[in-house]
Amino acid sequence: MLTTLLPVVLVVVFILFSAFKVLNEYERAVVLTLGRYTATKGPGLIIIIPGIQKMLKVDMRTVVMDVPPQDVISRDNVSVNVNAVVYFRVVDAAKAKLQVEHYYEAISQVAQTTMRSVLGRRELDEMLTERSKLSTDIQEILDEATNPWGVKITNVELKHVDLQESMIRAMARQAEAERSRRAKVIHAEGEMQASEKLREAAAMLSQEPQAMQLRYMQTLIDIAGDKNSTIVFPLPMDLITPFLKTLQGARQNDEGATPPNTDQG
Repeated sequence: MLTTLLPVVLVVVFILFSAFKVLNEYERAVVLTLGRYTATKGPGLIIIIPGIQKMLKVDMRTVVMDVPPQDVISRDNVSVNVNAVVYFRVVDAAKAKLQVEHYYEAISQVAQTTMRSVLGRRELDEMLTERSKLSTDIQEILDEATNPWGVKITNVELKHVDLQESMIRAMARQAEAERSRRAKVIHAEGEMQASEKLREAAAMLSQEPQAMQLRYMQTLIDIAGDKNSTIVFPLPMDLITPFLKTLQGARQNDEGATPPNTDQG
């Protein structure tokens, strides 16, 4: 009698033990009863009726998905190679299992097409300087597209925007020309400001002749301080005019004087 009941007891014990399932804190179980969705259970200990119920386990942690590099043609007809990383997590386990076959692959495909669509409407300068805004736009579109699947897109980051070698050289030449232009503009502005200050200084000195003479003497002192063997500098007329007048008067006096008579005969 015991030998005949032993297999039955073992089967019953096996069924009872197989009915108990333990789920981790980050896991949920989508329970199907005779093929129909009945509940989402977990975490912890749950009971599944063998042969009648089926459990589909879902990981609720954030997933990091690397989007493969995509060839994108920008609005200004520049070909670039762009890749990104997408962070998402399942917020509704039932939808993630019942509304889409493989939500990971589906999100990957949607991310690739969305990235090409969004970046294709932008120019190259926007791709290089406005990555944060472009990432936000892609995230919003992806989040709306994956919402029916019970998935939340938490973040999208553009990793690399790779250009062709010819385009890199062209951009380098453009940047060099831009730097040269800015240098010339700054130099011209400096010259204009300097000329304005010189004009103001000249106006002030013209009102005070003594100040002009003092400035001239200061310039001579500065020149004398240099280690030059020969110094050639002009003299202002207002300085040498008194000397010229004195010299001219002396010559006139010499010419007007009568020479002494030395003839004896």
